[in-house]
Amino acid sequence: MGSECVVRKPLQYPVARRDMTVVDSYHGVSISDPYRWLEDPDSEEVKQFVKKQMKLTESVLKDCDLRDKLRDKLTKSFDYPRYGCPFRKGYKYFYFHNPGLCPHPILYMQDSLDQEGEVLLDPNGLSEDGTVALRVYELSHDAKYLAYGLSSSGSDWLTIRVMHVDDKTIKPDELSWVKFTRISWTHDNKGFFYCRFPAPKESENMDAGTEVNANHNHQLYYHFLGTKQSEDILCWNNLENPTHILEARLADDGKYLLMNICKGAARLNKFYCYDLSGLPSGLEGHIGKGILPFVKVIDDFEANYEVIANDDTLFTFLTNKDAPRNKLVRVDLKKPSVWTEILQESEKDVIESVLPINENQMIVSYLSDCKHILQIRDLVNGNLLHTLPIDIGSVDYISARRQDNVFFIKLSSFINPGLVYQFDLKTSVPDMKVLREIVVPGFSQAEYQANQVFVPSKDGTHVPVFIMARKDIELDGSHPCLLYGYGGYGVSLTPSFNVTRVVLAQNLGVVFCVANIRGGGEYGKEWHQAGSLANKQNSFDDFISTAEYLVSAGYTNPSKLCIEGGSNGGTLIGACINQRPDLFGCALAHAGVMDMLRYHKFTIGHAWVPEFGCSDEENDFHYLIKYSPLHNVKRPWEDSSIRATQYPPTMLLTADHDDRVVPLHTLKLLATMQHELCTSVKYSPQINPIIGRISSKSGHGCGSSTQKKIDESVDCYSFMAEMLGASWIE
Repeated sequence: MGSECVVRKPLQYPVARRDMTVVDSYHGVSISDPYRWLEDPDSEEVKQFVKKQMKLTESVLKDCDLRDKLRDKLTKSFDYPRYGCPFRKGYKYFYFHNPGLCPHPILYMQDSLDQEGEVLLDPNGLSEDGTVALRVYELSHDAKYLAYGLSSSGSDWLTIRVMHVDDKTIKPDELSWVKFTRISWTHDNKGFFYCRFPAPKESENMDAGTEVNANHNHQLYYHFLGTKQSEDILCWNNLENPTHILEARLADDGKYLLMNICKGAARLNKFYCYDLSGLPSGLEGHIGKGILPFVKVIDDFEANYEVIANDDTLFTFLTNKDAPRNKLVRVDLKKPSVWTEILQESEKDVIESVLPINENQMIVSYLSDCKHILQIRDLVNGNLLHTLPIDIGSVDYISARRQDNVFFIKLSSFINPGLVYQFDLKTSVPDMKVLREIVVPGFSQAEYQANQVFVPSKDGTHVPVFIMARKDIELDGSHPCLLYGYGGYGVSLTPSFNVTRVVLAQNLGVVFCVANIRGGGEYGKEWHQAGSLANKQNSFDDFISTAEYLVSAGYTNPSKLCIEGGSNGGTLIGACINQRPDLFGCALAHAGVMDMLRYHKFTIGHAWVPEFGCSDEENDFHYLIKYSPLHNVKRPWEDSSIRATQYPPTMLLTADHDDRVVPLHTLKLLATMQHELCTSVKYSPQINPIIGRISSKSGHGCGSSTQKKIDESVDCYSFMAEMLGASWIE
């Protein structure tokens, strides 16, 4: 059944040393960790392990018949012009554009929308191999300066530089050890706020992005243009709570400094603000006087609060306080105990974002059954003014300023490569026109269909699932199928265009599916909480139930079904192949958190404790150990309750500069699976390959070049095609 339909030869796996002396006690339970040595990325033994695994993987991939065809087709398919939304700063417009196969999008500027754009910053010239990427940027209020953060080899570490926009000269300013930040200029152009961590010890010998040490003590600084980083003003630091993450920006009025203090990656934050006009000599006069005396408007972690707008001391927030699907509230800092509701929570739909526009109006984006609805409402009282006539799909980006009556949105879907709309609110009915239409040569929307179904999970909960396929598909169970999921951190998966999926549908006949499982944010806070902490198993049950539906409905069969996910979604894949190895014909797990007992000890892993729990807590340990991918690898042939005699063909993916979900997770699981299923058994039924792909000079996916994306897709999907027995369609 399932992946056992295809006859394959067993691989010769490299034998990895097992150190059985490494045993930890968790609340009286002894857990061995024989591959603890794989946690040291600088170890020569680890480097040799990686080298052997890459050699094994390449031996498998070179025998994938469709690899060359897929590479050629994907390279041609990526070669189409892509545009982002225009956005305005000062009196100029800016936008990103990739003409085709450039490693990264290029930042353009123009004085008016009907002018041809002029290149402002081309990150493609910053490295020969495309491994330097633009990750964060902010223009000053008058667009005189551009501050931008660059990362190397996919690392989350940034180096901030500054450009003078008019003559495009690069200033001498250079800020290091920056991570998880936005840049926010003061309106006087003297400098900007940003967040960073203290420099690691022995930083001069460190290859940023390959370290595993925990990131503690996020700090807020102000940098004066033209000065050394050592002279920056420390504006906030809280050594008593080293795991808190800061988010800071200047309010649109330029007067208030706004700061969220976040409890890890949880959607809970405190909100502090500071009136900069209270500094008679400006920030220069505050040098050496300690952190800024912020007003603690919200000083507990009871909910999520996001500032939407302010009129002096009158602040409007989007919050899920007593509103799982979010609402808008308002408070006057002069009367901090009096909160007024402006826009109440919807009965079903989630208020996903709110942007002020046209002075006293706002653009409200609702998520309705995983699809976006846009409305124009009155910012003062929340009254509905207009519902914008957009197609079914995802609003990828909204560009708006409060002082403008014109704004822009970018819309896409599974079968719509992208439309950029311009809206004008000067008229009684919003004037709407298409500014740009993104076209993919050789792709016709008319040949495909994207439907949504609702699948009952194990406990009866209905899970939304998108299914994209050719219109002429017959439900005879014969089709290769790719099922994708995430289910974590309140992140919502909405219909978005991906040219790789189009190639898979066109040339391999693949049915592509997205399961909006619990743990995501598709239905607000309750949907998120139903798939996090002790409820995490619901995410796996939802995904497994979706796979079963795809088989029972005739889209595919287990031998033709591939599952895929990344990061938290990689954890999902790792757990599901442990729990139902019979149900899948292939598995692709990208950068998964696989060691649920030790993840919090590395880089930013401590920030995920509110999502997963922590093995240091006894109650958390008992549910984590039940699904932790690393600790639940078992031999199906020794368990009569499992309807399979082997695991599906599996590719575990990581990258050497992933400093978010560090490679040790993938390496330890890879070694464990190969040992348990293959190398320690004299006559193992495990014929399906268990391989790892370790990308070099790459990170967690952010900032990957076009070529890196193509290379990874070629390897993943040629492996998938070979394992599923898919044929090429011309």
